Amino acid sequence: MRKQLEKVYDPKQVEDRTYQFWLDGGYFHAEVNPDKKPFTIVIPPPNVTGQLHMGHALDETLQDILIRWKRMQGYEALWMPGTDHAAIATEAKVVAALKEEGLTKEGLGREKFLERAWEWKEKYEGRIVSQLKKLGSSCDWERQRFTMDEGCSKAVQEVFLKLYDKGLIYRGERIINWCPHCKTSLSDAEVEYQEKAGSFWHIKYPLADGSGFLEVATTRPETMLGDTAVAVHPDDERYKALVGKNLILPLVDKEIPIVADEYVEMDFGTGVVKITPAHDPNDFEVGLRHNLPVINIFTEDAHIAEGWGKYSGMDRMEARRAIVADLEAGGYLLSTEDYSHNVGECYRCGETVEPRVSKQWFVKMEPLAKPAIDAVRQGETKFIPERFDKIYYHWLENIRDWCISRQIWWGHRIPAWYCDGCGEMIVAAEAPTSCPHCGGSHFTQDPDTLDTWFSSALWPFSTLGWPDKTPELDYFYPTDVLVTGYDIIFFWVVRMMFSGLEHMGKAPFHTVLIHGLVRDAQGRKMSKSLGNGIDPLEIIDEYGADALRFMLATGNSPGNDMRFSEEKVKASRNFANKIWNATRFILMNLSEEITAPGLPDALEIEDRWVLTKYNNLVKEVTDNLEKYELGLAVQKLYDFIWDILCDWYIELTKTRIQAGGDTARDAQKVLVTVMTGTLKLLHPFMPFITEEIWQALPNDCESIMVAPWPVYDEALNFAEEERDFERVMAVIKAVRIRRAEMNVPPSKKASLHIETKFGPVFERCAAFMQRLASASQVEVAPEQNIEGAVQVITDSARVFIPMDELIDKEKELARLEREKAGCEKEIKSFEGKLANENFVAKAPAHVVEAERAKLQKLRERYEKILESIAAMK
Repeated sequence: MRKQLEKVYDPKQVEDRTYQFWLDGGYFHAEVNPDKKPFTIVIPPPNVTGQLHMGHALDETLQDILIRWKRMQGYEALWMPGTDHAAIATEAKVVAALKEEGLTKEGLGREKFLERAWEWKEKYEGRIVSQLKKLGSSCDWERQRFTMDEGCSKAVQEVFLKLYDKGLIYRGERIINWCPHCKTSLSDAEVEYQEKAGSFWHIKYPLADGSGFLEVATTRPETMLGDTAVAVHPDDERYKALVGKNLILPLVDKEIPIVADEYVEMDFGTGVVKITPAHDPNDFEVGLRHNLPVINIFTEDAHIAEGWGKYSGMDRMEARRAIVADLEAGGYLLSTEDYSHNVGECYRCGETVEPRVSKQWFVKMEPLAKPAIDAVRQGETKFIPERFDKIYYHWLENIRDWCISRQIWWGHRIPAWYCDGCGEMIVAAEAPTSCPHCGGSHFTQDPDTLDTWFSSALWPFSTLGWPDKTPELDYFYPTDVLVTGYDIIFFWVVRMMFSGLEHMGKAPFHTVLIHGLVRDAQGRKMSKSLGNGIDPLEIIDEYGADALRFMLATGNSPGNDMRFSEEKVKASRNFANKIWNATRFILMNLSEEITAPGLPDALEIEDRWVLTKYNNLVKEVTDNLEKYELGLAVQKLYDFIWDILCDWYIELTKTRIQAGGDTARDAQKVLVTVMTGTLKLLHPFMPFITEEIWQALPNDCESIMVAPWPVYDEALNFAEEERDFERVMAVIKAVRIRRAEMNVPPSKKASLHIETKFGPVFERCAAFMQRLASASQVEVAPEQNIEGAVQVITDSARVFIPMDELIDKEKELARLEREKAGCEKEIKSFEGKLANENFVAKAPAHVVEAERAKLQKLRERYEKILESIAAMK
């Protein structure tokens, strides 16, 4: 017995049950299959620190659309799921949870702390996976990975050892970004810059010989405690004679040299720059060139270290205020000016980052960056939109060595050991048993862990089994498309590119599809501080996952931000209801003998029209998806389903269905064929409702998920009949509009007298016009002339409606006069444009011809309006 649909579509009664049906059927699982082409997407692994937000919802929806589409196209489609350990963020969450219990990380100890971190991971990983399932994500959950699982950890260790052996990983003392709150180093990509109001303090640095002073301008006077020189440009005539002399460092009362360095900009500030090698990356490089001392004045939490008198123990801002006051009191402060500048903040906690010299582990980036640049320049990988490759190039061409060590416990431990006896460092997969230098047998492992992005950089191949040579790695790598937001190009995309090229010899994906951010209805970025975040799970609970997904896809264009609107979600829900109600009509009128989609032998003109429209839809939606124009594809689906299928074709079939017999069955067959085909096209966007309807309609596959994707069929291209039928539709629409303008109720019938050279088509479709244009009768002739009639004009026909059957003659004349005035205005505009010699000379010939054709049509319409006015007088 055929399945019946409930009267009202309720996502809560459908979505969880349907998702379980997919899981039970194993439809998400992909295997190595030599008979199929692979298509692979790796999920940007969500962190185990929180829950699904609207950015995740967009990202996962776009990926799911692509993977479902390719699965239906017959690819062995793998969507590799997994989660990220999110080192700094997770450790901060666990520390905060411990604090609520009155515990500390240090008091618990490393081993016990890591046990708590793994408990956190198990709890919150399960939560975010369940949320992804609520969205409908068709990931291969049988292959779910975690950046710290055994396989990924093995890959991380292998990469570290390989890069170390090649000399691409080293340990050294360099300037790094330090977060005083998280108490760890950060990579350049983990620092976010915000423009903030500050000050430029102009300070007098006296010459040691008493002959005068140099004026130094700085935004950070507190760092002057660590100054070891001032620098001027070697070509600056103002200071050439002073190079090599010494200055007295104010408040510290020690001598520091004046050095010449091209780093200094002569026309910025005073042309004199204080050099603090321990607390500024550029100063650090100047210090190396001039062999300057490196003096670290800050503790790990950004307080002034011991040994600095009254300033010791002060935090940065307190020390700044005290030092400025003392400079002013000592006569060293020359002036203060307002100044806005970019300030680096930790991307996790928002704390102002402190540049700091520290001994850390680094990856040499220059040898790795070049192949990654070449891969995009040579077309091995492309960005969509293409404009984002400029950001990619800029980042890689200006990249500094990557600081990969973190001073936290949660993460991959660095595989380096130090001999307790002599301090010898040994990098190895396992702890050494004997020191090659002194023969000692006691070792301590490096306490640091690796940057989170070090492991996620390997995600496209570590998840497939690398460094082992697995069948999955051979079959599914390189992956196909990476879908991600533009905000993590530096964090993740760049690192996956150079890692894939270095360790696999191939770029990890051929396409990077960049999407924008989901902003609120006012265009603001969603944030906790603004309180404008939208929980996708609440939206799903109220409107259903399909409505949210459809809203996120609608209007989406690669690389551009979009605005979330609950009104748009409601409109998407209404669209789902429209499809549901249309299907219920089909099912309620469906003959039992129709058990599968298939077309009848005889097709009416309206059948040929809808089949041509559907066939073109198949081609256009597929083309849009091939070009990653998901927003365009979904808009075309919406227009076809709502307008063509529901508002027109279903209405057109009602008379035939009511008549019964063969004509009813033929209409039913076309309805089922078009509806099932359209559901396939819609399925990647709205998977739940399409599956539920699919199971109720006659179909040829156990799940719409694995039903074959529709293909364009030249045999269904009835272009001539499509044009003919749309001439009839144009008349129906025009008559409806005219009746509405004249406030004629639908119940009031009026005869239609149609003058057209397409007589056979209009006669064939007279029944449609009677029913859909509220006509009492339809008369078709090559020429018509009815005195006192309302006239409706289309490109293919002139329709006369007896005035006395409709409305007041004077009102209609007034309306025609207004239409005449509007037409005159348009004609004048086009005539003026074509009379412009510059336009005619410079515009392409086809543009000029198109304008002339428009003018000719307007003139023809104007003549018909004049005829209509004359006929009524």
